[in-house]
Amino acid sequence: MNVEQNWRKNFSHPECSVFTFDDDGTFPNNGRCPLIVYHGVFAGDGAIEPEVVEKCFAANDWTGSWRNGLFSYHHYHSTAHEVLGIYCGWVEALLGGPKGQTVRAAAGDVLVIPAGVAHKNIDQSADFRVIGAYPGGQFPDMNYGREEERPAADRSIEQVAMPGMDPVCGEDGPLFEAWQR
Repeated sequence: MNVEQNWRKNFSHPECSVFTFDDDGTFPNNGRCPLIVYHGVFAGDGAIEPEVVEKCFAANDWTGSWRNGLFSYHHYHSTAHEVLGIYCGWVEALLGGPKGQTVRAAAGDVLVIPAGVAHKNIDQSADFRVIGAYPGGQFPDMNYGREEERPAADRSIEQVAMPGMDPVCGEDGPLFEAWQR
């Protein structure tokens, strides 16, 4: 079951969409921690300076940042949560596996993908660019929905620590409202 909730902007939190994905038999997803899309976090007309996104994530202890794209095949991480900050162009991502939810995200948007949630690029603009990072001390593995990955991946997902900070809002943010601590 896919569930979407919306939060509206106020003085401290950006507008967000929240998606919950249940285990579909192939991809474990993460029933206790929904995927969060922060809309229009970084302002600008078109591309955003990538350093702005990197500094925001680093200031909130989401580290190990990289610049690249989003893989065009379903995958998930069982050892880390992941944040993606789009700084140029747009992407259509299929989230939660083949029967999941397609979300279009553009420059200025941020996605927080909990450990276990499948994600895949299904379309993008020619200029699409993204920065990824992980909560301090977490390092991602790669899983592809193969039968032999489970139940070890399930055990790993259960052991992934909650982040100490929301990657966008710091000590207080939508992540802590949405994720069960």
